Amino acid sequence: MKKYRLKKPMVIGIYGLALVAFLGTMFVVEKSFFESELEEPDYDYVSQTIFDKDVPVVNTTPTIIRPYTDTEVKIVKDFYDYQADEEKQKNSIIYYESTYLQNSGVSYGGKEEGFEVVSILDGTVIDVKEDNTLGKIVEVRHANDVVSVYQSLSEVNVKKDDEIKQGTVIGKSGTSNISKDLNNHLHFELIIKGQIVNPENYYDKKVDEL
Repeated sequence: MKKYRLKKPMVIGIYGLALVAFLGTMFVVEKSFFESELEEPDYDYVSQTIFDKDVPVVNTTPTIIRPYTDTEVKIVKDFYDYQADEEKQKNSIIYYESTYLQNSGVSYGGKEEGFEVVSILDGTVIDVKEDNTLGKIVEVRHANDVVSVYQSLSEVNVKKDDEIKQGTVIGKSGTSNISKDLNNHLHFELIIKGQIVNPENYYDKKVDEL
C-alpha cells in the first residue's frame, strides 16, 4: 500500500482551521454565559443588614414580672384604691393596734409553707433591714425611677449594693406583726417616680413605657 504524506502547508492550514473553530466555540459559550448573568434575577436583594444600628432586630426592653414564681400564690390583701368597689376596699384595710390602715401594697400568700421571692427587674439593692412591725425588708432600685419593696420576709439572700438580675431570688416569704392574720405571705410595694402604685396594674408592662 502506498502511503501519502501531507505537505507542510496543508498541515498548518488544518491546525489553523481547528484553532479558529475552537476559539469560535469558546466565544459563543462565553457570550451566552455572560448574557445569562446579566439577566434580571428572580429574587430581591436585602438593602440593610442586621447590624444596621437603626434597624431593631430583637426588642430587649424588659417587662415587669411578678415577685414570685409559685403558681399557687394568690392575693390575700389588696392594694387600697379609693375608686375600687366596697368589697375590694374592705380587703385592703389593715387593722393594727386598734387602728385601721390603708394597705399601700399587695400581700401575696395562701400557702402554709414559704415561697421564693424574686426581683421584678434588674436592679441594685439599696436597703436591707429588719423592722419589728414589718419584718425583714429589701428595697431594690430599677431603671426609669422604679423602686420595688419586699416586706414580711423570713429569709434574705441579698445585701445592700448588690447588683441583681430580674428573677434573682431575693429571699423567702414569712410573717409580720402588722399582718399576723395573713400568716405566711409577701407584702410587696411598687414605687414609680416617687408614687406608690398598685403593682397589679403594672405586671407585664415595659419599663420604658412607665
